[in-house]
Amino acid sequence: MKKELVVLSTTAILGYGFPLSSFEEGMKSYPDVIAADAGSTDPGPYYLGAGYSFTDRSAVKRDLSVMIEAGVNHKIPVIIGTAGGSGAAPHVAEVVEIVKEISAEKNLSFKAAVIHSDIDKNLVSKKNAEGKVLPLYPAPVLTQQDIDDSKRIVAQMGVEPYIAALDAGAEVIIAGRSYDPAVFSAVPVWKGYDMGLATHMGKILECACIACTPGSGSDCMLGILGEDYFKVRPLNKIRKATTLSVAAHTLYEKTNPYILPGPGGYLDLSQTKFEQVDENTVKVTGSRFVKSDKYTIKLEGVKCTGYRTVSIAGARDPIFISKIDEIIAGVRERVADNFKSANYKYELEFKIYGINGVMGELEPVKNPHPHELGIVIDCVAPTQEIANTICGFTRSTMLHYGYTDRKATAGNLAFPYSPSDFKVGPVYEFSVYHVMEVDDPCSEFPRTMIYFDKGTTKEM
Repeated sequence: MKKELVVLSTTAILGYGFPLSSFEEGMKSYPDVIAADAGSTDPGPYYLGAGYSFTDRSAVKRDLSVMIEAGVNHKIPVIIGTAGGSGAAPHVAEVVEIVKEISAEKNLSFKAAVIHSDIDKNLVSKKNAEGKVLPLYPAPVLTQQDIDDSKRIVAQMGVEPYIAALDAGAEVIIAGRSYDPAVFSAVPVWKGYDMGLATHMGKILECACIACTPGSGSDCMLGILGEDYFKVRPLNKIRKATTLSVAAHTLYEKTNPYILPGPGGYLDLSQTKFEQVDENTVKVTGSRFVKSDKYTIKLEGVKCTGYRTVSIAGARDPIFISKIDEIIAGVRERVADNFKSANYKYELEFKIYGINGVMGELEPVKNPHPHELGIVIDCVAPTQEIANTICGFTRSTMLHYGYTDRKATAGNLAFPYSPSDFKVGPVYEFSVYHVMEVDDPCSEFPRTMIYFDKGTTKEM
């Protein structure tokens, strides 16, 4: 084990981009691995269900092209986790196709590992029946109906499938859904560095320079791991890593400030210390990984719950604004009455920006006085046709609704777009958000070895 190991994190999410100057600065430190997390559940369940990425293909290809060319030419492993945004089979396949194009365009040959994270429903059912599937708050206890209704279920892999791929000689790893820090901690753990420090460093590096000031998810960050410490620093002169920014990011997406659960255990930060080494470098010590008695992996599954149509409008009439609650109640009543005989099932929401559009019922400002409103009429129904019907009727009813003290009769709403209604398509929600006990950290994450040879591919 060499004295220090260097990890180059290029961007918060593959496709978010990074300055070439920052990447080139990072390469001057001779990194042991170039890595990027490519996905998240932050954009919601739609992308897992639909099989699409929330990042643009051309933007992903640009980032990957820079990373793979540098990695292959300098014999540095390149690791991508949660490929395609959600990490299911169609997402991974899209990234593999992009890598094939890069291999041809850059005249590159390399050995790659493709690791899948799709979980069979029959396995989940079996484990659930055995009491080996537990909910993550606030998810309810998993039912067989939840499993049956799920279109796709993926699981977050830990470092072990990555290490197995590295043992098999992979120069590039394209992996499905992953525990975010594992993308960055796999090579350090593979080379014998401390699991706790490697995992905490991965937690910082997963979002690249968001842990800096000013923060950015579109810039490169360097992690330097020693025997009993790690250091992080940005690679752009306009950014600084400070004890405050790094400690704050350590608290990011955590319900407990001292504990970060993950596959096979948890990160204990109760003894962690942050030290400012220089004006843009922070040193971290004391983080440790505690293994659990049972190895569990997080499951994420989604089901289709209907189809959505939305209409976007604005209003500036002060009387209309003052009567908005009355108007919404009246419009709801009119819609319900008009389609009473049809017995349509639907969910109708009004998002009123300027009053409580962001926080809804949780909005603490109860009596705002906006001079204009942004209104989103949102309808979800069992079919696209019903959603279109209810949204369209709601929009026209609200447009011409006669309210108390109304002066103008030309129309209550201003529409920024024509057509005014947008057919969004399928709506998904999380049906599985649980942890599942497994006997082997690698068994549910099958690996395929592929040789990319200047645009051609061959399974090995």
